[in-house]
Amino acid sequence: MYGNTTNAPVTEGEEYDVKIEAIGDKGDGIAKKDGFVLVIPGAQLNDEVRIKVTKVLSKVGFAEVVGNSEGSNESPAEDAVPVEGEEVPAEDAAPVEGEEVPAAEDAAPVDSKKAPAEEPKEEFTEDF
Repeated sequence: MYGNTTNAPVTEGEEYDVKIEAIGDKGDGIAKKDGFVLVIPGAQLNDEVRIKVTKVLSKVGFAEVVGNSEGSNESPAEDAVPVEGEEVPAEDAAPVEGEEVPAAEDAAPVDSKKAPAEEPKEEFTEDF
């Protein structure tokens, strides 16, 4: 199909938006650009990412993730920083040190009344 690198539809050093269509045997993401197979380490199935091609061979290319696809609405979790005044959904918020974490909605309510402490039992010993 692509006998040499000059016929490949991608160019080393160029960036492209792709969708990860499969995961390879070694866990790398697999995408296609105009039918040409690209291996992208660290990418997950169905990710829509912006890649930079690092190497082009006759039948396969290699690339690295450089960001999200321009058509994607999602931002990478490690890059996500809340904007001042923007609310963060509770499921996405990390607890602040010393802050009490609310109980799950489906958890049984806790009775705030403490059971009375048991009185200590006296032990009798006899001296013989």
